[in-house]
Amino acid sequence: MLLALCSSLLQKSIKGGLAVTGGLNLGGSIETIFNPVSVVETAIEKGAASILMPIGSRRQLNNLPDDLAAKITIHYYLDARDALLKALSV
Repeated sequence: MLLALCSSLLQKSIKGGLAVTGGLNLGGSIETIFNPVSVVETAIEKGAASILMPIGSRRQLNNLPDDLAAKITIHYYLDARDALLKALSV
């Protein structure tokens, strides 16, 4: 939701085919994604070409099967600002 609002204010669109994951809590920190492998699988099923995930999910994605890893590009972000910059430039 934050990325959509910011892209609207900046009048720059987020590239199509990008799935964005991770929740932002009231304190401003990024929440952990539980079972990111299934999140990536769902994104591929829905037609996403790339996915934007919090850096904390990187280790768990080592279990991602090779055939699925070849179908999608995974970008990692550190905070909300980094996510916005990567979403606008991907």
